[in-house]
Amino acid sequence: MAGFNSFLEARVMPVAGRIAEQKHLQAIRDGIILTMPLLIIGSLFLIIGFIPIPGYNEFMVGLFGDLWRTKLLYPVNATFDIMALIVSFGVAYRLAEKYKVDPLSAGAISVAAFLLATPYKTMFTPEGATAAQEVGGVIPVALMGSQGLFVAMLLAVLSTEIYRKIIQKKIVLSMPDGVPPAVSRSFVALIPASAVLLVVWLLRILIENTSFESIHNIVKDLLVGPLSALGSSLIGAIVCVLLVHLLWALGLHGAAIVGGIMSPIWLTLMDQNRAAFQADPNGDLPNIITTQFFDLWVYAGGSGATLALVVLMLFRARSEQMKNISRLSIGPGLFNINEPVTFGMPIVMNPILIIPFILAPVVLVIVSYVAMSLGWVAKPSGVAVPWTTPVIISGYLASGGKISGSVLQLVNFVIALVIYYPFFRLWDKQKVSEEQANAASNQAVNL
Repeated sequence: MAGFNSFLEARVMPVAGRIAEQKHLQAIRDGIILTMPLLIIGSLFLIIGFIPIPGYNEFMVGLFGDLWRTKLLYPVNATFDIMALIVSFGVAYRLAEKYKVDPLSAGAISVAAFLLATPYKTMFTPEGATAAQEVGGVIPVALMGSQGLFVAMLLAVLSTEIYRKIIQKKIVLSMPDGVPPAVSRSFVALIPASAVLLVVWLLRILIENTSFESIHNIVKDLLVGPLSALGSSLIGAIVCVLLVHLLWALGLHGAAIVGGIMSPIWLTLMDQNRAAFQADPNGDLPNIITTQFFDLWVYAGGSGATLALVVLMLFRARSEQMKNISRLSIGPGLFNINEPVTFGMPIVMNPILIIPFILAPVVLVIVSYVAMSLGWVAKPSGVAVPWTTPVIISGYLASGGKISGSVLQLVNFVIALVIYYPFFRLWDKQKVSEEQANAASNQAVNL
């Protein structure tokens, strides 16, 4: 085990540290987080629209009419269907912050570049209509949501890189001292914005003359398709969980590092389930692996499924150290926050507790995936339940109001208890011995 720890410290930790500090991945992660409040709000309306109570629909029809659900779901469409637009602005904003250039200008330019790269749908009025009655084109809603997520991120990075290099080389229009600062900043962005839009425009013209026809098609065929196939598979989920917990074992925020890469994929899969659930709440959903699959069924108590460990400490610990840590950890643990136990016990760099910390989530991924694929448990419905929601409640909400979601959480909790128990007993016994030795030493000193 010592040799394994040495290997992790010497080989894995430096690479993981560089990935964790990578500006673009951090900006993508933080830009995606910007969408979370909107998705949660939209999910609340989605839950209200499909409460699984017999007679609920008829009751609501009697109160609000036949179109009650359609009108109720307006906020769902208004939040989920602009996901890519928000990410386009958010990623550029966060990346510009890291380069210490104007983030508002970078965000606005990124959104303009994203819209420029997106082919509008042309709509025509019936034959015989006048030119004034024709609609030249509309923004495709599908590409403003999860389907356009990867293009939005890529263009946000590209546009911000062009913007900041021009700014840093001071190729800008400088205004006289008497001009208001807000006006001056807008003119500073004029040349960089022109360069960004020129590049994206030429790129779009070039791609339109190929078989792909648009940047969105290139990204979908060459990037999103293969990554989604990997991210939605059982093998891919196991690999991701292993990476997350190996990084945590080194003291690095594994969920943030791996999530920065995989979150766009899991968000896209989540939104596919949301759209399918919204169309037919009782129909089969396309994906098992989504953001909620990990947050709510695998990471009960936080990464490592440590709620089980905290409960073991609370009721079975003999050492005073473990008892004190359990009292500090149980409150946050119920809301899936586990830093007190991860760093306080500690689990990080702990050769005994690293084993169940990695093993438990891998087993829970397999159990949850098999249960959902066999139809024993409802798949995640696409409702963006906050990751801090306690177990049982979160399982019920995230599965679209199915009790099977809560039952699986309880089963997973018991499995994690069984996996952690022998390692917990070993660590607790070691701490009891240390405390007894310290007490004996202190007593001898006092004598």
